Amino acid sequence: MTANWHEVVNAAEIESPALLVFPDRIQENIRRMIAIAGGAERLRPHMKTHKMPEVLRMQIEQGISRFKCATIAEAEMTAATGAEDVLLAYQPVGPNVDRFLELVARFPSVRFSCATDNPASVGDLSDAAARSSARLEVLVDLDVGQHRTGIPPDAHAAKLYRLITALPALRPGGLHAYDGHIHDPDVAARTINCEAAFAPVEVLRRKLEWEGLTVPRVVAGGTPTFPMHARRGNVECSPGTCIFWDAGYGKKLPDLDFLPAALVLARVVSKPTPDRLCLDLGHKAVASEMPHPRVVFLNLSDVNAVAHNEEHLVVETSNADAFKVGDCLYGIPWHICPTVALHSEAVVVENGKATQRWRIVARERKLTI
Repeated sequence: MTANWHEVVNAAEIESPALLVFPDRIQENIRRMIAIAGGAERLRPHMKTHKMPEVLRMQIEQGISRFKCATIAEAEMTAATGAEDVLLAYQPVGPNVDRFLELVARFPSVRFSCATDNPASVGDLSDAAARSSARLEVLVDLDVGQHRTGIPPDAHAAKLYRLITALPALRPGGLHAYDGHIHDPDVAARTINCEAAFAPVEVLRRKLEWEGLTVPRVVAGGTPTFPMHARRGNVECSPGTCIFWDAGYGKKLPDLDFLPAALVLARVVSKPTPDRLCLDLGHKAVASEMPHPRVVFLNLSDVNAVAHNEEHLVVETSNADAFKVGDCLYGIPWHICPTVALHSEAVVVENGKATQRWRIVARERKLTI
């Protein structure tokens, strides 16, 4: 991997702003994921980061068969691409309940499951499955400290699991425990917090199994706690961001050795003052839900963002003289997942040259279902 790996020799053919993806680096990140997990069978990667069939096929080719999704569209794309097992880790509500059952019927060879965290939603899923003459696999979504979704891993979770087991249209699929609040830069602190958050999950699993209930799987963690859960041996690990990596995790999690495999390409569109560059990298081209820096440039140092609007990013830099209007900048997004969703296609870069374009299919909220 050379220092100027990011440069594209035919960049003049690429409209900006653009999303660039590097298949050789993606393949290497998949290999590193498998190595950390101890085998492809230990992985259930989240595909919300990339949302592309081509990337999913790379994972399948390396032996990964189970995946996690956040939307019906993501789940549909994943099934259509050839995945054997698809978990919708986002509780379906409203019309999405029937959409999910339609998805299950559309792909009968795929093992689908979804997560839920309350009795009313369990009832809705059961009723919909019964109307469809289906038997739906459902996991209990556990709140292990993030307080975003889920039910605490206590007696209430056990009661919900028993309810799923008792309903003839449902089948218990296990437990889902996402610990997205744990991302300490210090590995020791992250490990301690991860173990503390997961301990009640293990207690719950043992309790359910002691009662004679089947707990087919525990799906645990995201990217920051991936190495900690990989050491357990009895959970499915579901990292997502590490397929492309980004500047945020690269800065915050130096112990995780993944390669930036997706960049944004921007151009200088104006030089309003001697020390300022205005780039065509606005809110619509790079994720902007966090403070600056929202992108780390590979060919521009000493840079400070001073304004960010829908179509413009204005930066101050002592290196402004080195750039003229029309020059390209290559940047690693601070948060890659929502950045990908802002683009309808990705430019594929192979051996330093843009060769083709991949549609970001599952950025859509609806495909055919």
